[in-house]
Amino acid sequence: MIATIPSATLLGVEGTPVAVEVHVSNGLPGFTVVGLPDASCRESRDRVRAALMSSGLTWPLKRVTVNLAPSSVRKGGAGLDLPIAVGLLVASDDLVGEAVAGCGFIGELGLDGSIRRVPGIVPLVAALSTRVVVVPPDCFAEASVVGRHKVRVAGSVKELLAALRGDAPWPDPPVAGPVPEPMPAPDLADVRGQAVGRTAIEVAAAGGHHLLLSGPPGAGKTMLARRLPGLLPALSGDDALTATRIHSAAGVALPPSGLVVQPPFRAPHHGASAVALIGGGTGFMRPGEISLSHAGVLFMDEMCEFPASVLDALRQPIEEGVVRVCRARATVSYPARFLLVGATNPCPCGDGGPGRPCRCPVAARQRYSRRLSGPLLDRFDLRVVVSRPDAMSVLGGPPGEASAPVADRVAAARELARERGVRCNAELPAPRLDVLAPMTPGAARVLEHRLRSGQLSARGVHRIRRVARTIADLAGAGGPVAEEHVCLALSLRAELAPAEAAA
Repeated sequence: MIATIPSATLLGVEGTPVAVEVHVSNGLPGFTVVGLPDASCRESRDRVRAALMSSGLTWPLKRVTVNLAPSSVRKGGAGLDLPIAVGLLVASDDLVGEAVAGCGFIGELGLDGSIRRVPGIVPLVAALSTRVVVVPPDCFAEASVVGRHKVRVAGSVKELLAALRGDAPWPDPPVAGPVPEPMPAPDLADVRGQAVGRTAIEVAAAGGHHLLLSGPPGAGKTMLARRLPGLLPALSGDDALTATRIHSAAGVALPPSGLVVQPPFRAPHHGASAVALIGGGTGFMRPGEISLSHAGVLFMDEMCEFPASVLDALRQPIEEGVVRVCRARATVSYPARFLLVGATNPCPCGDGGPGRPCRCPVAARQRYSRRLSGPLLDRFDLRVVVSRPDAMSVLGGPPGEASAPVADRVAAARELARERGVRCNAELPAPRLDVLAPMTPGAARVLEHRLRSGQLSARGVHRIRRVARTIADLAGAGGPVAEEHVCLALSLRAELAPAEAAA
């Protein structure tokens, strides 16, 4: 007899529908899985056998063939254990086919018959077109995020069989516990004596502009960067679903509601490899840090300590908002529209700033500065040099403006950007800048001078215009971008000191 059970497998951050076909026939006893399964799928034979026998069921001494269709797509993960077991029960006449009609199944089986959670429940459930989907109890909140299915849960094979046969009602989904109070976000009021840095953080948050902070150790670069997520508004519907799908596929813990609504903040170590940052892998194609920070902030502390090849791999995702990973087995695309914030020292010793003696050899300074290539630096809308605050500001100065009023201004600027058809001003298309970000004659002359003198590239001019539009929005100035807005945008795009000048 043949049984077909709907399920899904994970490829990147997208779910792919899979029809689990189970055929039981006479012949030498055996169990074969075909259809490009990976090692975890092939091992399902032993898990399914132990789970069924632990649940008081008999193992058929017949020839069992499992086909994972379509056969041209590689299958991976243990989430196909449950549909294989259900298909085997239907094909062996231990369960009538009408009981599973219109149901999809996702879950890993334990040797004791328990049904365990698997990563990527959100994209897996989204790939199913069935009316009902059965998942482990721990996955109920994630599966409910999709909103197109009636979600059923079962903690074990015994519970599942009793519900499918009508001997017992479906188990109740787990009751959500009390949601813990979120930790208060770091407040900008803690930052003292960094007026330029605070302005850069506000402009970056309001316009989604990439920011590079350069300065000696202790200047407050990390302190500023970690307060940026608190200025961003909550994620909208599409961004929240995309971020949830990415985090679910990567196996990252989701909030109790199952939906990611706060902008993610990721801060990878400078020893991270290109695969860890960009995504990919061999056996399992996992999203990287740039995808996990989608619709949020990617903070790269000690940016010049990252390998140059890893940093240059960011150039294409920064421009396109998506990263395409090509491997021999598959090609996947990951969303990667993030706000990049980098922090770096002027030289390896950290004391190579203006007016400070540097202890580094010339060769070491040159190697350090070459980590940030010119094309990568050109993609930073904001480049700010910060210095250590003076003692009076640190010990007795008044606190800075709190995050709440700054976040209100950021939200108002983002709303203006949405009225222009984009999430933030950094996404304004270049062909429409003359319409969405017109300039006064004085502002146009300033940019023309910078372009003719070679101080700005054509891409740099576009970025300056977007930043100036954001500055004007924060100031509440409608109409064309004025000269003072362009000048402030240029001042927030400082040229980093070359290695020889740091001596």
